[in-house]
Amino acid sequence: MPELLARTSSAELTEWMAYERVTGPLGAERLDALFATLCATVANTARAKGRKAEPKDFMPTWDQGAKGPQDWREMLAAVKAYNRRIGGTDSTTEGGAAGGDA
Repeated sequence: MPELLARTSSAELTEWMAYERVTGPLGAERLDALFATLCATVANTARAKGRKAEPKDFMPTWDQGAKGPQDWREMLAAVKAYNRRIGGTDSTTEGGAAGGDA
């Protein structure tokens, strides 16, 4: 991870975060499409008469931005959560940007 952070600018990392937010996770986590297809197949073999299951019935919805604009506090919380997820460190201080209109 340190090499990635050394070679990737903040702007590029932000673009990748936005891309991932709309399309879903990158890498191995992207197996959601494969598992949705598998789940639909299993559901269809075990179903009674009725509507046939499709992979989209089992696909998670990744576009979290559809709920509208966020205020800066929600954005900061999202960035901190993503930072924790990728194993980053938090260099902010109590009462810093989160405490004012920075």
